[in-house]
Amino acid sequence: MKNILALLLVIGCAYTTYSQATLKGIVKNQSNEVIPFANVYLDGTAFGTSTKEDGTFVIENVPFATYNMIASAVGYYQNSQSIVVNGHENTIVFTLENNTQLEEVELFGSRNRSAEKLETLTRLPLAPNEQLQSISILSHTLIDKQNALSLRDVTKNVAGVYTFATYGNIRESMSLRGYRGIPILKNGVRINSDFRGVGVITDMAGVDNIQVLKGVSAISQGLGGDLGSAGGVINIVTKTPKFYDGGEVSFRTGSFGQVRPTFDFYGPLDKKQTVAFRVAGAYDSADSYRSKVNSERFYINPSLAWKPNEKTNIILEMDYTDASVTPDQGTINLGDYATNDIYRLPNNNFLGFDSDRNNSINTTYAVRFEREINDNLSLKAGLFSSNLETYAETSYVYQGGGRTGLDVLTGGQRYREYYAGGRLDKNSVLQIDLLGKNIKTGTFKHTFQIGVDYRNTEFDNTAYTTTYPTDNPYVDIIDVLQPINNVLPGGISVAVNPDRATGSKTKSYGFTIQDKITLTAWADVFLGLRYTSLERTKGNFLGRSLAGSKRDDAFNPLLGFNIKPIKNIIVFGSYASSSNPMTSFYRDINGNELGTERWDQFETGIKSTWLNNALRFNVTYFSTSSKNLNLEALDGNGTSLGYYLKGGEDTRNGIEIELIGRVLPNLEIIAGYSYLDAKYKDHVSYYYNSSPLNTPKNTANFWTRYRFKESLKGLSLGAGVYYLGKRPHNVWSRDYTHTGVVPGVKPFDLKAYTTVNIQSSYQFNSKLSLDVFANNVFNEVGYNAYRTVYLNRISPATFGTTLRYKF
Repeated sequence: MKNILALLLVIGCAYTTYSQATLKGIVKNQSNEVIPFANVYLDGTAFGTSTKEDGTFVIENVPFATYNMIASAVGYYQNSQSIVVNGHENTIVFTLENNTQLEEVELFGSRNRSAEKLETLTRLPLAPNEQLQSISILSHTLIDKQNALSLRDVTKNVAGVYTFATYGNIRESMSLRGYRGIPILKNGVRINSDFRGVGVITDMAGVDNIQVLKGVSAISQGLGGDLGSAGGVINIVTKTPKFYDGGEVSFRTGSFGQVRPTFDFYGPLDKKQTVAFRVAGAYDSADSYRSKVNSERFYINPSLAWKPNEKTNIILEMDYTDASVTPDQGTINLGDYATNDIYRLPNNNFLGFDSDRNNSINTTYAVRFEREINDNLSLKAGLFSSNLETYAETSYVYQGGGRTGLDVLTGGQRYREYYAGGRLDKNSVLQIDLLGKNIKTGTFKHTFQIGVDYRNTEFDNTAYTTTYPTDNPYVDIIDVLQPINNVLPGGISVAVNPDRATGSKTKSYGFTIQDKITLTAWADVFLGLRYTSLERTKGNFLGRSLAGSKRDDAFNPLLGFNIKPIKNIIVFGSYASSSNPMTSFYRDINGNELGTERWDQFETGIKSTWLNNALRFNVTYFSTSSKNLNLEALDGNGTSLGYYLKGGEDTRNGIEIELIGRVLPNLEIIAGYSYLDAKYKDHVSYYYNSSPLNTPKNTANFWTRYRFKESLKGLSLGAGVYYLGKRPHNVWSRDYTHTGVVPGVKPFDLKAYTTVNIQSSYQFNSKLSLDVFANNVFNEVGYNAYRTVYLNRISPATFGTTLRYKF
């Protein structure tokens, strides 16, 4: 009996051994192109694999049975088929249908759909190349491939966008078309409330795309209330829920002790796929090349989507950033205001105290409602809000004027002060739009928008007074040419000073109508008109004081055209204007109101798409002029005199060239060049034809990435080159005095610089990848500056690696 059982066991093992098969196959799309890194598996088992670069797959040691085999890939609908494994070798062929919802995201986003939330700004249901504005889109795919961490890292890929100042590396203030501090929005709502556009720190972990709308945007965004409004806006768009399962985790480490884990999870919450969620987040901790300087940031971005029926979408979003960073004033200029003698402060020297700190918490909320009325009409509504709270206790090295006893212009000695400051920004927007597509009236077709918006903006600056243990109104005297003591002495305290508190509050409502009239298959005309009424109920900022309330309104027209000589090319032209009634109550020395500031813009160019919409090439010429600029009158010490000077005309003329996308299936490229002629013309305070501060004539950018297909499968190499031209560090004034401005003295230029970044990535399979990168690999020295208050060196050579797992 034992012998029989043993024989049966041997026969069973032999049958099991030889009752297995190897499955081979290939996965293709409807165009008969192979799909690499697709997932293939036997449902309900542990047997599965990923396709190779040529689309083929092999699954070994599969027991004889009947299975349901499933194939899936990003950008395609999942497909399945029943197979019988019985020892016969057959090539299994899967053909996956393209899913436009899941199609591969290009550097600029989807090829065939508008960027997420773009209509929040443009308010017209058109693709970016069909919009009348000049628009640049940068997707999360680009952010990941370049391992970008900051807004500066991303927007340097857009022709003409550059960093205005970082104010000690605690914020990111951007410039465009010669206008400083353009408004930075998140999901369509501005983050800062005052007119300077001082910027904010944001985290890229939750960013879906970044939209740069160039030029005057009065029709869609309302009145220009910032110094940089006429230059355009940057909109940071956060990630939204997906109705399919997926996610990603990553871990980044690099130079100066950086540690950065991130996560991103999304998917449906019910079987009917009517409710979906998404939550992304990051933790970031790093030191700096500068001794005593470090940063820490926590970020989370949850969102929820609900589809009660096929025609209705409701989306809830929140975005939270808590950032803590050591302010770094940078270095000083050892020369006078006309000579560039910026001192290259050794990395182990720090101008401040090791206890200096700037903390900021930014929270944004959004509720969006979309309802399809019929095939031609839809209704969109959104309520957006943003709260920004900051507090800093930090030092400041005083660099000239006012005090005696030091050779503050040519020596290394400086007074060091200590101060505190707090700020609260609150912004909200309610926006409702009726949208129409392809509505016919006779032989014409209309794509239109009729909308209303209501906005509230408010900020409060809390002022503090510093008490020193001695009679001196400063902490100590340092010599930047010698080692610097970074321990804050005892006995120093700060206290709230309500008499110096400043702030502003405005509310406005606006009506906007836009109509793209299709005259023929090759010609469109744009007509638009915006009415805005603005009321300022509180105002006390930098001398801009207001008693009671003040209301003003403005009408701003838009005219334009699109001509399509061939299918993929659009020749466009437009006129738009923007006004700032908030300035209308500013008065001159005699008490007369100076009038509303206004900007007029003419723009023309070519927008084109190539290679099945994989490549975009745009050329834009613009001309912008301003009227009735109001300048605050200051005395020789920079103190407000309580009235304003009527400014003259500013002009900004230039050309922008942009190329972005794929030139080959495995070769991506971004290239841009901007020429800017920014001048003061008939101006009461500035020299004729002098340039605004921090305004370069030339900027250029180039980046490319190549993915190997044959001998080095899975490997990608990338490199970028970025150029920022020379630019004046301050304004050239005849009689206007401000920080670092000496009447009659032409300011020195900040030197041009070029940085080079390189990246390499290895894709182990469809889920796991490893990136290695180096930024500013040649250790170029350059500076971004706010007058001479902050002279911050760009980051030196840094190296890092990112391990990323997608599921």
